[in-house]
Amino acid sequence: MRVLVELRPAFDGHAGIPQETRLLFRGLGRLEGVQPVGLLQSGNLVVDAGLPLAAGRRPPGPLSARDIDRLSRVVVSLQQGAASHRLEYLRKVSLKLIGPAGAAARSLLGMHVPLTDFAPEHFRDFVWRSMFAKSLPVDDFDAVTSAEYRVMRWPWNLTNAVGVATSWLGHAVYPRLDTRGLDAFIAETPYPGRVTAGTRLVVRYHDAIPLLMPHTIKDRGYHRTMHYQALRRNAADGAWFACVSEATRRDLLSVMPEVETRAVTVPNMISHHFRPDDRPASHVPEIVWSRKNRSAPSEGGAAIAAEELKDGDWPYLLMVSTLEPRKNHVALLDAWELLRAAGFPRLNLVCVGALGWDNEAILRRFGPWLRRGGLHLLEGVPAEDLRLLYRHAKATVCPSLGEGFDFAGVESMCSGGVVVASDIQVHRDVYGEAAEYFTPYSAGDIATAIARVIGPDAGPRRQALRAAGEAVARRHQPAQVLPLWRDFLQRAVLPAR
Repeated sequence: MRVLVELRPAFDGHAGIPQETRLLFRGLGRLEGVQPVGLLQSGNLVVDAGLPLAAGRRPPGPLSARDIDRLSRVVVSLQQGAASHRLEYLRKVSLKLIGPAGAAARSLLGMHVPLTDFAPEHFRDFVWRSMFAKSLPVDDFDAVTSAEYRVMRWPWNLTNAVGVATSWLGHAVYPRLDTRGLDAFIAETPYPGRVTAGTRLVVRYHDAIPLLMPHTIKDRGYHRTMHYQALRRNAADGAWFACVSEATRRDLLSVMPEVETRAVTVPNMISHHFRPDDRPASHVPEIVWSRKNRSAPSEGGAAIAAEELKDGDWPYLLMVSTLEPRKNHVALLDAWELLRAAGFPRLNLVCVGALGWDNEAILRRFGPWLRRGGLHLLEGVPAEDLRLLYRHAKATVCPSLGEGFDFAGVESMCSGGVVVASDIQVHRDVYGEAAEYFTPYSAGDIATAIARVIGPDAGPRRQALRAAGEAVARRHQPAQVLPLWRDFLQRAVLPAR
């Protein structure tokens, strides 16, 4: 079974969907009878074409100098952003304007958008470091750098834009990819494209937040329409849906009940990096200091924080999430202030995550504490350091108002940490009895729940949460999840053949 896997997210950050994409691509390669083929596509750049294919495969034979030059241009076009030369820039702008529209027009006429071949043997460093190194062990280097890859020229954002624009005329139009020779295509979100007959489209469905919580996303009107139109087209084309949690599956069916027989729950896998770490807590201050977000407001507080970090006994709460309103940072900050005033005056708050959208109100509230010390905002924390933060935190707090899965809690459990989480359905489904729960709209309730697991008499409760967390961690290891993928693909793909 040859399975095309969308790798666009793998070019992005350490965690979340990018991490899951890398783990899935490598994991499928471990399944007997499954051959993953990576799809290289940029979010916003036109990519140079790779080598031509015949009947879905590259003709045998060694690469010529011309072939290598062509593949080298693919590498550059995937990464360079604005073109280096003015004429090249103008060429790419024109392609951005007419390419996706032309691809959609060809789709209307029954024509296919070709995928081209990317042979990785001369570009192994690029393949490894740009897509896989952030999540996979180096032992996987040979496997992922010798896999097959295909190139989709047109940017994901632009094909989405064509779908949104044509939907205003009553019918969203998307390009049809030439997927001959491939049994399935796994897309990491509703995909702005269609596949050739004989290829089963599988949507890795992470959440329905653009539809059910549109007030929390960026570019609200556009993003909501983009998600809905692609989802609607995928469903009408007979796509199957691999939902990351049972809560996400229920949300999907609340929007599109017609896909019930084609929607299953296959949980996310967790990286091998997250496991109990024997390094002492004395390493934590160095991680916190070295990974500080230097663009966040800190003014004169840096020296104060540095002095404070020298203390070997350094209690802290941990939150791992992008800074954006749905994640509920401000409510956690309010709860943390209550805790400091009610018996935990030395308790620190460590927030790990990139600056997302609509974060102005969050940073305004964070600002005084970032300047004074006590609150620490980190970015770019590698998994090896993050697992130590999970391990030694008094608690990992997951206060989100809405999620599709929420990696942080499971990663903490894998690392031997204790989790306190908002009482939303997805947390109940994924974390089960391995978390202490609170109402996310009440800072007082958040503080009370945290106090139950960090107070002087919390030992038995912490022990029970850790024991339950070990069971949750086992459910999300590749050895448990990959058989679910094998069974799902057999069910989904066979009817398409």
